[in-house]
Amino acid sequence: MSVDTAEHGSHAHDYYDDDSVVSLTGRGGTAPTTALRFGPRSPDEVCAAVRGSGARGAIARGLGRSCGDAAQNAGGSVLDMTGLDRIRALDANAGVVVCEAGVSLRRLMEVLLPLGWYPPVAPGSARTTVGGAIAADVHGGNHPAAGSFTRHVSSLELLTADGERRTALPGTRLFDATAGGLGLTGVILSATLRLRRVGTSLMRVDTERAADLDDLLGRLTEPGAAGAGAGTGAGTGTGTGASAGASAAAAGAPAAGAEHAAPYTVAWIDLMARGTALGRSVLLRGEHAPLSALPARARRRPLTHRPPWSPADAPAPVPPAGPVGRAAAALFNEVWYRTAPRARTGELRHLPAFGRAPGGTVRRSGIYGRDGFVRYQFAVGYGQEEALRRIVERVAHRGCPVFPAELTRFGAGGPGWLSFPTPGWTLAMELPVAGRSGLAPFLDELDEEVAAAGGRVCLAQDSRLRPEALAAMYPRLAEFRALRAELDPRAVFTSDLSRRLSL
Repeated sequence: MSVDTAEHGSHAHDYYDDDSVVSLTGRGGTAPTTALRFGPRSPDEVCAAVRGSGARGAIARGLGRSCGDAAQNAGGSVLDMTGLDRIRALDANAGVVVCEAGVSLRRLMEVLLPLGWYPPVAPGSARTTVGGAIAADVHGGNHPAAGSFTRHVSSLELLTADGERRTALPGTRLFDATAGGLGLTGVILSATLRLRRVGTSLMRVDTERAADLDDLLGRLTEPGAAGAGAGTGAGTGTGTGASAGASAAAAGAPAAGAEHAAPYTVAWIDLMARGTALGRSVLLRGEHAPLSALPARARRRPLTHRPPWSPADAPAPVPPAGPVGRAAAALFNEVWYRTAPRARTGELRHLPAFGRAPGGTVRRSGIYGRDGFVRYQFAVGYGQEEALRRIVERVAHRGCPVFPAELTRFGAGGPGWLSFPTPGWTLAMELPVAGRSGLAPFLDELDEEVAAAGGRVCLAQDSRLRPEALAAMYPRLAEFRALRAELDPRAVFTSDLSRRLSL
């Protein structure tokens, strides 16, 4: 789409030049659209850019890690917030930091770890800004114990459509609409975060291989597993498969002491395996390593952000560059699964390496081709394990060249009206677009399966959900729309996602 710069107000001209007309995509690389990109470096410049946005409005963008179109705005303005990257205050005794929205989680880790603090929730990529983490209400492998990111936000500063800078506090409508609100209530300028105390910069990790999906869900719901329901009978051995093994899981609160036993859990599933191997997985459980767990030499500098490299930090083998077919992807998954340890305990890993996707450099190798990939992430509640199984089966039998997908558990949901996490299971996979002409109808069918199970698709990663499926997935959608209409009657804040789904 072309951009008519003349429609933008005079304030905007201070912040763009010809190079600011850019084509943008999400991390999936699909559906590029053209917008005016502004690079404000102060709240006043953000305000000026918003005032100067034209009829197509504006949307904030961080490091572009969302896979869909949440941070695109065809024909309008996109505010690159990475220029607001200052840490304004840090209370190293209380573990509270005040920072601008464009600060990345990686930068926070670099600053905080030497002081014995860590972000309370770390998504798969540290290349996420604080503003983006709030707008998507990101989660990590410790969700059953820690909840999602906005649970740890004490306050945030928001520029609303009327040009006012407001402070939003937990428990208010403005905060709840902004937490996971995809940047549509305003521009997040800064936030106050509560941090997590850690003794070292390493994780102590246990690894297990699960032979199939039943085996995996049973392991994840056994007593003592992070987030396993207390007093529900989970892991009692009376289950008869995925549904029985997991339906006993509680809908929310972690088991007593679970957050101390193994606060981070993630499973990687081979979605190309079929038959008796359907859902075979590698399960990782991790906790922050105490000082006593480190070798004597490492105890001298336990909080170094970049400790010496260890073999455990090595990424999995990377397939050859270029688009890959089913056979090559299946071979990769086979090698990855076979070379994972059957059972290993107490392995020390560098913090950012825990939970890293197998073959984390797959995307950079161009393996998805120029057409990019769709990240499909959904959640279904406890008791809906058969729906989860049916989706795993359908993906496996479709024959997509898909690399190991991530399965984690969610504990209690947060207050965000459009926040994705809800008690249950979440599965995230990346599907290449190239040569998959039937991919869209196939994913529509998965949407129907998810909706019928009372589940939802992650909007921060979405690029193709149909609007008619939305209301069933997000029951507080009407409240969100009403508040947005109240705050922003001219729809100043808009995105390709919001237009597509009529948010």
